[in-house]
Amino acid sequence: MKKISVLTGTRAEYHLMYPVLKKIVEHPDLELDLIVTGAHLSAKYGNTYQAIEKDGIPISIKLPILKDDEEIVDMDRAIAECMLGCSKHFKDVKPDLLLVLGDRYELFGAVIPAINQHIPIAHIHGGETTEGAIDEAVRHSVTKCSYLHFTCCEPYRKRVIQLGESPDRVFNVGGLGVENILTQSLMTQEDLEKNLSFPLNNYSLVTFHPVTLEEGTAVQQVKEMVDAFLEVEDMNFIITKANADAGGNKINEVIDQYAEKYPQKFYTEFSLGMVRYLSAMKYARLVIGNSSSGILEAPSFRVPTINIGDRQKGRIKCESIIDCNPNKKAILDAISKGLSSSFRDSIKTMESPYGNGTTSQQIIDIINKYLENGIDLKKKFYDIEFNLKGEK
Repeated sequence: MKKISVLTGTRAEYHLMYPVLKKIVEHPDLELDLIVTGAHLSAKYGNTYQAIEKDGIPISIKLPILKDDEEIVDMDRAIAECMLGCSKHFKDVKPDLLLVLGDRYELFGAVIPAINQHIPIAHIHGGETTEGAIDEAVRHSVTKCSYLHFTCCEPYRKRVIQLGESPDRVFNVGGLGVENILTQSLMTQEDLEKNLSFPLNNYSLVTFHPVTLEEGTAVQQVKEMVDAFLEVEDMNFIITKANADAGGNKINEVIDQYAEKYPQKFYTEFSLGMVRYLSAMKYARLVIGNSSSGILEAPSFRVPTINIGDRQKGRIKCESIIDCNPNKKAILDAISKGLSSSFRDSIKTMESPYGNGTTSQQIIDIINKYLENGIDLKKKFYDIEFNLKGEK
């Protein structure tokens, strides 16, 4: 029996990881060791660990690391506390592999102790770029710490190899978000409307996070966005609140102020859960904000995405993505384009580049194979041939 430790700190990360976790639990030769931390354990962010328990996924340990504030020093302290907690936990349970997803700063808290304790690391969603956020540096750092790599499309696989990882350890398995869309039983629009007690005849789904490589822009940008929404007639907005990044609290305070003033226009919640969130995305007229779900998942529904600002700058984007600057006029222009019949007709036959819904099974099969055959952590740096600019 091989033990796989998995770290999750946010609602979005857990929703993506859910099919992998479920398959680990069901696998006869694998044992799940789930470490729950970060926003999952915060009442302010909805105590989303309860959704994990409701799904029947066993939690091995809860590591509270968040305080009330979310300034840069609080992120540093959270990483340190996560590191100490994971270090002790790994020493006690002795996992055969650590599996992590994405680019959240909490990952350092698990990855560094795993390196020190000679625990192989497998990383999902490497090779991507988000030039407006510190996630960019976290993601590529975790790539270099990892032995196995699971990317969501071929250009990202090539980028991981460009970082010196051997091609035989880098796998293009598609996106877990696409798998959830193709395999989950979603709600009808009528049932979702009853569940939320909010009119959904014409609405958009919104998530806006801080752009963590920008200083002091969060409040102004979210005000520009919501002020634009007020000028869109006959449209309501479901807003899922910002995550536990520096500046997230301030964004959520602004959203709460608008929602309190215009309760018929805005529905807000920290987390809808995977099924309600994907159901809301399916029937939305637009997906708006700067969340990766608008880039990776919305295209599978052929729902236009209004991608605001630089947080997702650098990602591969389908034809359904409309980029715009974080000001009221640009957002209104993008919304007008996304609602136009010509644009919507142009994406009706669009195909997502992020896989065919078999991602989790591929990940489990590859991990199990490597664990059975043994892993040599003395990996070699893989050099690629290249020409410098101007070199003949």
